[in-house]
Amino acid sequence: MKVGIPRALLYYYYYPFWKTFFDALNIETVVSKPTSKTIVNKGIEFSVPEICVPIKVFAGHVASIVDQADYIFIPRMVSISKDEYFCPKFMGLPDMIKYTVPGAADKILSPKIQSHSDSISNPKHYTEVKRILGIGSWELQRALFKAEKEWQKFRRLSKEGYVLSDALKIFDGETVKQEVPKNSEETVTIGLMGYVYDIYDEFVSMNVIEKLKEAGVKIITFEMLEEKQLMKRLKFMKKQLFWTFSNKLLGAGYYFYHDPEVDGVIQVTAFGCGPDSMIGKMMELDSNHYNKPFMTVRVDEHTGESHLQTRVEAFVDMIRRKKREGGGGLPYESNLSIHGNNAGL
Repeated sequence: MKVGIPRALLYYYYYPFWKTFFDALNIETVVSKPTSKTIVNKGIEFSVPEICVPIKVFAGHVASIVDQADYIFIPRMVSISKDEYFCPKFMGLPDMIKYTVPGAADKILSPKIQSHSDSISNPKHYTEVKRILGIGSWELQRALFKAEKEWQKFRRLSKEGYVLSDALKIFDGETVKQEVPKNSEETVTIGLMGYVYDIYDEFVSMNVIEKLKEAGVKIITFEMLEEKQLMKRLKFMKKQLFWTFSNKLLGAGYYFYHDPEVDGVIQVTAFGCGPDSMIGKMMELDSNHYNKPFMTVRVDEHTGESHLQTRVEAFVDMIRRKKREGGGGLPYESNLSIHGNNAGL
C-alpha cells in the first residue's frame, strides 16, 4: 500500500510526523516532487481562479501523484489551538480536491484534526484512518507515539535556530551546517514573517531564505520562538484573530518589533490571502511607531524572481548602510506587490 503526501501547505510543518506515522505502520509514502512551473500550472487548471496561490499549488501536487498512490493524505485541519481555527480553505480542502482533481475522489484519506495544541497525536483524530487502513488500536497508538517523538525532535531544531527547510533536511538524514553570521556592526537580523508554505516552498517564495542567507542575514521566523513569547505580544489586542497561524505570525511580528536585535521585518504573503492582508496592514501601520523597517512581498502565479531579489537586496543594503552610519533603526515601510512575466510561477 502507498500513501501520497503532497509537498505543499502544512507539509513543511508536519511532514516528519506524517512520514514517521506511516513508516511505523509499514506503509510506503510517496511525496510529490518540489514545486515547479508544471505543478503550478496543473494546480491552476484544477482550481477556481479566485483561490489563493497555496491552494492552487496544493492541487497541482495532488495531481502530480494521484496515479502513484493508493491514497492521498489530506487531513482536514480544523484547529490546533483552543478557540482558534484554520482558514476555511484548509477545513474544506479534502472536499475541494475531491471534486476538482481528476482521479482523487476515491483516494482521499482525510483525518479530522481538531486539537488544543500543535500536537496532533491524539488517536481520536485518526478514527477514519484506522478504519480505512484496517489498523488495530495498539498499532495506531504505537505509530502515533513514534510520530510525536520525531516531530518534537524536529521542532526542537527550530528552537535551536534552524529554518524549517534545514530542519527537514536533518530529518531526512542530511548533514546541515548551521551558518549564523557573526555579530558585528554590519550584521543584519531580519524577522521573516510568512506561513510555512509561503516561505519554505522555494518556487513560491523564489527561495527567499537562500537569498537572505547569501546576503549574510541572520533569519528569525515564528517557529523559532516559544508559544508563550508569541502570545505575550498579542495581549494588547482586546480580541485576537480567529486563525491560529495568523496569530502566530502576528505575535512573531510584534516580537520582532520589540526585539532590539531584529533590524527589520519582511512579510512574504500570497496574493488572495485575507488574514495576511490584515496582518500586513497592522505591521505596516506600526512600523514607524517601533522605528523599524517593514516590507511586504506579495507573490502570485505571475511573480518574477528578479523583482524579489532586487527588493530584498535593497532592503538589506539599506539597513546595513544605516547601521554603518550609526543610525540604528529607521522609519521605513514598503508594501510591495511583486509581479512579472519574466520568471517565477
